[in-house]
Amino acid sequence: MQTDLQPDFLKTTQGEEANSILRSCVHCGFCTATCPTYQLLGDELDSPRGRIYLIKQVLEGKPTSEKTRLHLDRCLTCRSCETTCPSGVRYGRLIDIGREVVEKQVPRLPTEYLQRFLLRKIIPNPHIFKMLLTIANLTRPLLTKALKSKTPELDKSEKWPQQSHLRKMLILEGCAQKVVHQQTNVAAAKILGRLGVELVRVNESGCCGAVSHHLSAINESHDYIKRNIDAWWSHIENGAEAIVVTASGCGVMVKDYGHIMQEDIYYAEKAARVSELAKDLSEILINENIISSKTLPVSRIAFHSPCTLQHGQKLNGVVEQILKDMGYQLVPVKDPHLCCGSAGTYSILQSELSTQLRQQKLSTLEEAEPELIATANIGCQMHLASGTKTPVRHWIELVDEAM
Repeated sequence: MQTDLQPDFLKTTQGEEANSILRSCVHCGFCTATCPTYQLLGDELDSPRGRIYLIKQVLEGKPTSEKTRLHLDRCLTCRSCETTCPSGVRYGRLIDIGREVVEKQVPRLPTEYLQRFLLRKIIPNPHIFKMLLTIANLTRPLLTKALKSKTPELDKSEKWPQQSHLRKMLILEGCAQKVVHQQTNVAAAKILGRLGVELVRVNESGCCGAVSHHLSAINESHDYIKRNIDAWWSHIENGAEAIVVTASGCGVMVKDYGHIMQEDIYYAEKAARVSELAKDLSEILINENIISSKTLPVSRIAFHSPCTLQHGQKLNGVVEQILKDMGYQLVPVKDPHLCCGSAGTYSILQSELSTQLRQQKLSTLEEAEPELIATANIGCQMHLASGTKTPVRHWIELVDEAM
């Protein structure tokens, strides 16, 4: 693709990166075949190729409008297009750059701004999030049907296992997961404990920064990143082997710390080291000899591989192999590459599209009548559960119950 980006922007690191990504696109259109929003809406501007053209125009100085922003907002950032693209176009990075630039050029309505501000302040803060969820659950009979479906019940979890092992790994407990499904992290700690690894919680760490990052609050996302690096660094210096992430969405973000902070003279090197250490739990367990020693809680499972696992981290098939090795039967699922519509805050900001995608995904997941749906990301877990009576759980809990 030929480009003529604005000279001042082209001189920046961000401009050079955007220019390189744009020039790698060959207009082939393979991406449209796997784009969820294009399949729903049939609008070229709601496809990766169309959005690439829009971003190119913006970066070349063409007029930017609310319509431009709407098409960028509708992108799920599922990165299915990256898996399909024969040219290796780093679309996920380009859409982040485009959104950041457009956000500065086209002011939002006060109601839109407030909604996004509240999402950035509530979801990453476990204390506020838990308080609001507790109130919502107490007043559940008074809520509308739509609000009830979006309000998860607070699950009880076992206590964190008291273990001490020479081998240490850190865990990113997350924000929403820490509140709604803490049992996921407890299960991870129990399993790693059986393997002689102590999973260490670091209270000073917190949200991975993804919510702020994808809502173009860049400085705010950097603050979350720095907080986590500072919290983990002494443990890393003392030999922590890995930073375990059980939510694949957070995993993509932490693995990208090195790239995001590359221009920060104080944090660039540390951020790169953190990214090297960040591992999805499946990456650790796939190489361990874990076997089922109990009667399996269920037999037939439909596995939903989150976009952040299969397209973001390129770990398609890893969790599935672990579950098969444990003795679970995975039922076939059509179009497993397509997004469920959760996509972080997308299910709130683009609720109509998100609901359509969820129902499409559930129809394929439930077609073979599984006893349970398993997934690897807290956002997908809550989103799918809000639209079905079939239990939806994190895969690591099934492994724990079978060991």
